[in-house]
Formats: sequence, structure tokens, C-alpha cells
Amino acid sequence: MRPAADRAPVNSAGQSAARRRPDPSETAPSALFLSEYLLEINEGAGFLASLAPADRDRVRRMGTLCTLPKDGGLFFQGDPHTGVWVVEQGRVRTFYTAPSGREITLAYWSAGHFVGGPEVFGRGRHVWSADALDDCELLFLSGPNLRRLVETIPHVAIAVIDGLVAKGKCYSALIQMLGTRSISDRLRQLLVILADTYGRQDGDAIVIDRSITYEQVASIVGATRQWVTQSLDKLQKEGVLVISRREIRIHRLHGLCD
Repeated sequence: MRPAADRAPVNSAGQSAARRRPDPSETAPSALFLSEYLLEINEGAGFLASLAPADRDRVRRMGTLCTLPKDGGLFFQGDPHTGVWVVEQGRVRTFYTAPSGREITLAYWSAGHFVGGPEVFGRGRHVWSADALDDCELLFLSGPNLRRLVETIPHVAIAVIDGLVAKGKCYSALIQMLGTRSISDRLRQLLVILADTYGRQDGDAIVIDRSITYEQVASIVGATRQWVTQSLDKLQKEGVLVISRREIRIHRLHGLCD
């Protein structure tokens, strides 16, 4: 269900957003998107962390703390840009919906990242949508307020540029994967990324807790749920991995890279 007319999350605190908070990117799960380059996946997570305490507090005073429930819509294709949301807790998915209604997931953004670009100053219209994968807490910075901050605090300008650079790399990597790799290759690479970002070693296996569904995997790699089910079953028969309701156990990581 779409949120209220202004399509902005609710300010649950109803007060200034200037209270001191720890940097969420230090303990948050990594962002997630298709990429050949694993080390760059979480670039841009420290949007506020690079600022001096006084500058960070000023940014918070100019913003509004908001909450968004799981599966709630943050913004939608065609909506006017109004500003950006810095993810403080939870994860936000960005996705594109084709005229046919088919969706493809662009990325999962975790705490420390911002969403709502590229028109960060509130011009133009969104060309994709965003919703909440978890119950989320976000700091909303309106376009005019963010512009004022950029004009008066150089380090905020640098943080915005760094964040946009990271997102440019993300979407470039995604285009490369979609344009040059088969669906099967994309599924295998996604499993490698999950193992690298979320996996833990358990004997001779890498274990990934099952926080992602087959439908979500299908939306990331650009396939149907049925195809994902069949492909993962094949990998299980080949002895590459074992999937249960709670976890994915990868026994032959090199088997995903062949």
C-alpha cells in the first residue's frame, strides 16, 4: 500500500533529529547488488560518519527522523524528487518496474547509505522506486535543506559526492552484469557475493543464513522464481551447495566460479 499523499515516512519522534547516534554503518549488514567487484559493494556507507561531530549535529537538526514499516513504500517511479533518506536502521530496496509490471531489484541499501538520488536537491522525478525490507529508521533531508548544507559545509558536499560516486559504480556494475552475463552466471555471482558479505565458515562449508527468498533472488538476477528453484536444485544435485529453510551451505565455492 502506498503511503500518504506526500509519500514520506512518518516522523515517529516528532522532535529535532539532532540527537547523537552511533554510526550505523559500523555494525550494519552490507549493501547488496550484482557486481564483479566484491570489495566495492559497501562503498558510500558512511554518509554521515565522515563529518565532524558539530557538522553531523547540524545535518541532523536540518533533517527529520522517520520510520517506515517492513514492505512500506518510500518513493515510487514518477514521484517528484523531494530529497534523500539516510538509512539509520534496516534495509531499503531500490527497484525498477517495467510497463509490463515486471520488477527488477537494483540494490539493497543498508544503514549508512542514502537513497533518493540522483536528484538529491529535489528536482525532477524518480526513475525507480524504493521500499523497506525491514522495519526502518531513516533521516530525511529535504532537497532545499541539503542544498543549504552543501553550500555552507564543504565536508557535506564531499560526502554527497562520495555517495553519488558509489551509487554510480553500483548501477554501472549492475548494467555490466545484466548486459554481459547470462542469468545462470548472475545467479552464481550472487551466491558468491552472499558468501563473501554474509557467509561464515563452518568446517569445510560457508554458511549463509536464509534471509533472502527465492522470489527476491529472482528479482535480483532477472529471472522467474521457478527458474531460480530449478537452478538451485541443480546446484544441490551437483554437490555445490545444500539449502534448507534456515540456511544455504556452500561446500564448493569454486564450483560457482567455474
